[in-house]
Amino acid sequence: MTQMLTRPGAVSASSAGLIRTRPMRDPDFGSPQVMTRRGWWLVVLNVLVPGSAQVLAGNRRLGRFGLGATLLMWTLVVVGGVTALLWHQALLWLTVGGGWVSWLVLSLIQVLCFAYIVLWIVLTFDTLRLVRLVRTRDYAKIAIPLVAVLVLGLCGSATASAANIVGSSRNAISTLFGSGGPSLPPSDGYYNVLLLGADSGLGRDSMRYDSISVVSVNAETGKTTIFGIPRDMPHVPFAPGPMHDLYPDGLQAHDDAECGWGSGINQLTNAVETCHTGPSLYPEATKHGSRPAVEATKDAAEGVLGIKIPYYVFLDMNDFAKLIDALGGVDITVKERLPEGNVPEWGGPDNAEEWATGWIEPGKQHMNGDTAQWYARSRYTTSDFDRMRRQRELQDALLKQFTPQNVLTHFNEIAAAGTSAVDTDLPQDKLPEFFDLMVKAKQQGLTTIDLTPANGVDEFEPDWNDIHAKVKAALHPTPSPTPTG
Repeated sequence: MTQMLTRPGAVSASSAGLIRTRPMRDPDFGSPQVMTRRGWWLVVLNVLVPGSAQVLAGNRRLGRFGLGATLLMWTLVVVGGVTALLWHQALLWLTVGGGWVSWLVLSLIQVLCFAYIVLWIVLTFDTLRLVRLVRTRDYAKIAIPLVAVLVLGLCGSATASAANIVGSSRNAISTLFGSGGPSLPPSDGYYNVLLLGADSGLGRDSMRYDSISVVSVNAETGKTTIFGIPRDMPHVPFAPGPMHDLYPDGLQAHDDAECGWGSGINQLTNAVETCHTGPSLYPEATKHGSRPAVEATKDAAEGVLGIKIPYYVFLDMNDFAKLIDALGGVDITVKERLPEGNVPEWGGPDNAEEWATGWIEPGKQHMNGDTAQWYARSRYTTSDFDRMRRQRELQDALLKQFTPQNVLTHFNEIAAAGTSAVDTDLPQDKLPEFFDLMVKAKQQGLTTIDLTPANGVDEFEPDWNDIHAKVKAALHPTPSPTPTG
């Protein structure tokens, strides 16, 4: 029997065939060129299809697990994309409008994202082990791990950012809408929301609203109209309810030591929570995420405008400045020089140069949150009606900043600022519908109607019936006659 001898270092025919047919698992370890090329391929496969490098060249069980996880992630992304295109209302309900279901779905998505990052890290370092860097060319010993870790960092950070956005969304939704009021259908074709702004936290003693508006959104078209109510509008009437029972002829001023307040609508917090027992007037308010003073202001706004207002949004202007900063500031054209700072006891419009801590100069300006806040609240050298106009300008400028790119780039900061700046009783199950209406509203722009002398409203003796007629004409305009001929 003849014994076959092979030279040291020679490759048998069977081994050569094995190398040719399975170059990833059984390469020519003695060739730096082959090992370098193989190393780059393994890194590319790990990036494009995590788990495939292990299936081809390493632990097949780990590789199959990685491939299964990758396939699951791709499937979820594709299903989410298709659902967003074809059934976006269902996707919105699952993620933001479904109560505990949304919380569970968002939590699951966040856990899956972080779990996949951990798995990808394991697969990447296992891929570098499979590369056998000591057998690659000299430059590849540094280049291959550097590229692998760099790509892992980029892709992993993107996935981690997505997980953080999901978590921030879940927390913001739970905080803002966790105790919303009852879900109600639109009233006469519109969703009406009371928008309040003040410089102190909601419900503090003697807090007075600096900004009072009602946002009316057409439930079909998204067309949005904002009605501005002057903060000092006197003797406002109330819609049927506890405040109407107390003041059937409109809010009246008190002149005693305990209840010393005027008849303006911005006095309602003091009227309800100091001079009357608020919880007994509106016993369901707290349970529905509201307050008695807010409910009284809703009744007053309903009486002023002649429409139903089931919901409110309160903006704490101190934290609202943080929201503007999170969005990158706002662009506003200033029409007149305005002072910053609170007026001391000896101060006034005539000596603003002495007490002002700064000035907002006329012209186009990019404002940060602090400057925008002073722009909206400054009134000592101008009238309340001028301030209402500036608040509308700020609202329009802020709406323009809510672009998808801007929101995604600064989402965590925006969510954090929004949860501290906003209180509302909007129900969570309305969010999918409201999101659609917001998109439609952004495409059409806003219509603003301030109840001021400029719009024919007497600031001292308003004609409520005339105001009701103006509101009705704005929300339900008479169709123009069709020309004949």
